[in-house]
Amino acid sequence: MFDFAIITDWIDQTLKTFLPEGWAFFFECVLIALALLTAYAVLAMILIYVERKICALFQCRLGPNRVGPFGVFQTVADTLKMLIKELIPINSVDRVLFFVAPFIVIAASVLSFGAIPFGNGLQVLDFNIGIFYMIAVSSLGVLGIMLAGWSSNNKYSMIGAMRSGAQMISYELSVGMSLMTMVLLAGSLQLSEIIAAQADTWLIFQGHIPALIAFVVYLVAGHAETNRGPFDLPEAESELTAGYHTEYSGIQFGFFYLAEYLNMFIVAAIATTVFLGGWMPFHVSGWDGFNQIMDYIPSVLWFLGKTFFVVFLSLWIRWSFPRLRIDQLLKLEWKYLLPLNLLNLLLMALVVVFELHF
Repeated sequence: MFDFAIITDWIDQTLKTFLPEGWAFFFECVLIALALLTAYAVLAMILIYVERKICALFQCRLGPNRVGPFGVFQTVADTLKMLIKELIPINSVDRVLFFVAPFIVIAASVLSFGAIPFGNGLQVLDFNIGIFYMIAVSSLGVLGIMLAGWSSNNKYSMIGAMRSGAQMISYELSVGMSLMTMVLLAGSLQLSEIIAAQADTWLIFQGHIPALIAFVVYLVAGHAETNRGPFDLPEAESELTAGYHTEYSGIQFGFFYLAEYLNMFIVAAIATTVFLGGWMPFHVSGWDGFNQIMDYIPSVLWFLGKTFFVVFLSLWIRWSFPRLRIDQLLKLEWKYLLPLNLLNLLLMALVVVFELHF
C-alpha cells in the first residue's frame, strides 16, 4: 500500500535544501494550513450536497437538480451567496462575545479535523494521547455555542444554548467511555498505533460483543454531539426559530453551518479510525490473493469510503426519527447509555485480561 510519507518527506527535504530550517518549517506550516482549510471547505460542500440528495431520496424527491449536472454546483452557489450576504447588525448584543463565538466553534472543529489520519502517512498530528486530544478539543465547541446564545440577548438563542450545553456535556461521557472501551482493547491512545493494531482484523471484530456495543453507543452519542435530528433540540426550528444562531447572518452563520457538517464528518472519521480499521484495507486471514487485491486500493479511498458509510448511517437516523423532548434526550443518556457503557467497559476489561479477543 502506498505510503504518503514519501511525498511529505520529499517536500520537507526540498524546502530544507533551498531554505533555512526556520523558514522551511514556516512554509511547511503554511502548506499544511492551506491543505487542511481547503479539505475542510471541500468536504463541507460535499456533505451538504450528499445530505440534500439523501434527504430527497428518503422523502421521494429529486433534491438539487438545477445548478450543474445533477445539481452538483448548487452547494457552490449557496456558498458564494453566503459569503457576499450582508452581516445584519444587532443592537442589543454583547458585541465582543457575539463575534468571537463563531470563531470558537470553527476553531474547535478545525483542531479536531487536523488530527484525523486520512491515509497511510497522511496525518498532520499524531500525539501519543491522540484519542484524549480529540475528545478534549472537540468539546470546546460547546463554549462557542453557549457564548452565541448568551451574547445574542435573545430568549430563543439562550434556550437553545442551554439545551446544547446540557446535551453535549451529557453525551460527551458516552462518547468518551465508548472510545476508552476500544482503547482498552487496542492498548494505546495514539491513533497511528490503534490503526496499526487493526492490520489483520478491525477492532469491531476483534472485541466481539463489547466492541459492537461500544460502536452502537458511540454512533448514538456522537450523533447527539453534533446537534442533529432527532437530537436537534438546540436549534429546533419549530420551537426556537434557529436556536443559538438565530441572530447570526452571512459568514457568521456560515461558520456554524460549516462546523455542524464537519463535526458530523469528524465523528464518523473517529468511528472509522477506532472501530473500522481507519485507512487499513479489509483483510481475511488466509485469503492472500484477496488481501493483495484489497491492498491495491489507496488508503485514502478506504478511509473516505468507511467514513462516508458512517455518515450515511447518521443521515439515515436523522431522516427516520422525530425530534426527542429534552427530558427524553437526557433520560436516554443518564439512565441507559451511561450505565450500559460502564458495564461494557468492565466486560471489555474481562475480554482483554482473559485474552478472549481475536
